[in-house]
Amino acid sequence: MEPGVFLAALLIFVGIPALTVIKVARLRANRTQSPSADVTARLEALERSVQELQREQAETQERLDFTERLLSKHAKIGGLEAR
Repeated sequence: MEPGVFLAALLIFVGIPALTVIKVARLRANRTQSPSADVTARLEALERSVQELQREQAETQERLDFTERLLSKHAKIGGLEAR
């Protein structure tokens, strides 16, 4: 998969839900009445899930960067040997 397509997919599947969760959390924080314990627990679970997704996305990005460096290095070495 091309890096641009991969990054766009990550943005769609991780970034947009994360922003949605943040927006919902802010809306709930501005409410005058406090949410029930069930709602609070569900929101906290959702926040943990988003944090886990963000951690996985960062890890995947690091792996992609590492792979790109290896491929670039290998291409440079291969190009030198061909000459």
